[in-house]
Amino acid sequence: MMGKFQRPAEKADDHGENLFATMPEDLPSTYTGHKFFLLFIFLLAYLIFYPYAEINTTGYAIFRVLAVAITVLSVYAVSFRRSVAVIALALAVPALLHRLSILRNDTSALSIANMCLTLAFDAFIIIVVFHRIFIRGRHDSDAIFGALSIYLLVGFSFSNVYGLLDKLQTNAFYLDPATNLHAVPNHVDFIYYSFATMTSLGAAGIVAISDQARSLSVIESLLGLLYLAVLISRLMSAYHSRALRE
Repeated sequence: MMGKFQRPAEKADDHGENLFATMPEDLPSTYTGHKFFLLFIFLLAYLIFYPYAEINTTGYAIFRVLAVAITVLSVYAVSFRRSVAVIALALAVPALLHRLSILRNDTSALSIANMCLTLAFDAFIIIVVFHRIFIRGRHDSDAIFGALSIYLLVGFSFSNVYGLLDKLQTNAFYLDPATNLHAVPNHVDFIYYSFATMTSLGAAGIVAISDQARSLSVIESLLGLLYLAVLISRLMSAYHSRALRE
C-alpha cells in the first residue's frame, strides 16, 4: 500500500522543479558534454581578437562572426530545459542585433534599449550557468570551463554597462589624449577598461570620472577578486576530490 502512494508524490516533485532544473541525463554526452568548453573558447577568441576589430573590414567581419557565435553558444550552453532555452532565445534576438552593430556610435533610444536587453541576456546566461555549476554541484572538467566562461561573460557584461553609462551620462569616462588617438571612448576601450579593472591591473589611459562609473568599477573589481578567490578555488578543490575518489 505504501508503494502505491509514493508514485504520485514523486510525480508532484518532478512537476514542482524550478526553472533551472536540468533535462533528463539521457542525452548523448557527445552533444551535451562540451557546451561550456565551446563557449569558453569563443569568448577567449573574442577577447584576444577585439583589438583588431577596428583595423580593417576583415577584422570587423571576423569580430561580428565571433559575436554571433558567442550568442548562439550562450543559448546552447543553457539549453538544459525547454523553458530556459525559450527565454534565452527571446533575449538573444536583441542581443544579437546589438552585437552586430556594437562598434557604431549610436545613441538612439532603440540602441539604448538593445543594450539594456543585451545586459538582460548576459545576466540570464550568467545566472543559469552559475546555478548549473555551483548550486547543483556539477564538478567535471566542463564545469571548470563553465566557471571560466562566467568570468569572461561578467567582464564583457561590465563593458556593456560602461558603454551604456557613457551614452546616458556625459563625461562619465575620460580618455588621456597622451595615450589615445581619439577623444571619445568606444566599445573597444570599455572592454579594455572592464577586464583591466576586474583583474585589478589598472587601465592606463582611461579613467572613471563620475561617481556612478567609479562605483561600478569598484564593484567589478571586488567581484573579480572574490570570484577567483572563492568560487573557482572551491570548484577546483571539488573536482580534484572527485578525481581522487574515482
